[in-house]
Amino acid sequence: MKANHKAFLTLLRLGIGNQSYKGIWSLSDIDTVDWDAIEAHANIHGLLGVVIDGIDLLPEGRKPPKSVLLQWIGEVLQGYEYRYELYRHALKELANFYNSHEIHMMVLKGYACGLNWPRPEHRPCGDIDIWLYGKQDEADSLLLNEKGVKVDKSEHHHTLFYWDDFLVENHYDFLNIHQHKSSAQMEIIFKELGADDSHSIEIDGVRVNVPSPNLHALFLLKHSMVHFAAEGINLRQMLDWAFFVKSHRTEIDWTWLENTLEQYGMKPLYEIYNAICVEDLGFSPSLFQHVQFNSLLKERVLKDILEPDYSKNLPSGMLRRVIYKYRRWKANEWKRKLCFKESTWTAFWSGVWNHLLKPSTI
Repeated sequence: MKANHKAFLTLLRLGIGNQSYKGIWSLSDIDTVDWDAIEAHANIHGLLGVVIDGIDLLPEGRKPPKSVLLQWIGEVLQGYEYRYELYRHALKELANFYNSHEIHMMVLKGYACGLNWPRPEHRPCGDIDIWLYGKQDEADSLLLNEKGVKVDKSEHHHTLFYWDDFLVENHYDFLNIHQHKSSAQMEIIFKELGADDSHSIEIDGVRVNVPSPNLHALFLLKHSMVHFAAEGINLRQMLDWAFFVKSHRTEIDWTWLENTLEQYGMKPLYEIYNAICVEDLGFSPSLFQHVQFNSLLKERVLKDILEPDYSKNLPSGMLRRVIYKYRRWKANEWKRKLCFKESTWTAFWSGVWNHLLKPSTI
């Protein structure tokens, strides 16, 4: 592993409070650090806030130059903490609008994950992902008629609109059921779990629903694995999983979850996720049900997370983009085998059909 990757992981462990971990890492990894490289890694993974928290615990002689540190602190204050408050306000107002029409709103992904972090404001906020318990069409009509909000219906499993300058994904499916055959089967499970509206929080007095622990566990794993197989994931998603398990491990039906993962071919990567959380991010192995894994395969997955062979940035031009996606798809065959039971060509034709249904996704 490269020295800057070791230093980056050390700073993350410090920043999330896992500095007592007795592994192969130590503060000596910081001695020759390239701070420009650390900043690049932090921005790619959306973890500059956590890196700052880690740097706060370093001895003075090991911290970056003051000018660099002040710049990073400014970026975290503006791009993370201030945006987090705007995000919470937008989420509250959107939920309040739906609540006034007796439509419950479940928030997925970002904000729901951040609730488990030691400093939620240091988990970056992106889009607002919501589930409206089957009332998405009614809700989109209300937005248009009462607020004049235009709704984009060009995507596969959600509509899109802007609310307080945040892009909202209003899910009518939890998964893109056209992407893989197994996703259509698993969607039935998600819909059953998604009918439970008994879990909620309050944001300044406004009710916002959150996923049940079983729904959240399966959704976190499935969502990240789809991205891992297609293009790649980041360490923020690993932390989402680890912090979720740490907060809700006693509420999860682990027998049901692991049987479901086994049924859909997801268990090998799930176990590697657990191993990365323990070996590289410093979480206690007692948090996880299973941390059994092939060490060489685990290192391959970690390398792909830290230094992927294919960038998410696509070339310009339709032909070049199609060629690039095909080469990436071929190169990622080993990754798909960790996430799905479908054959390579079944997955290929499902992907082609997915793009033909929505050409804008090519």
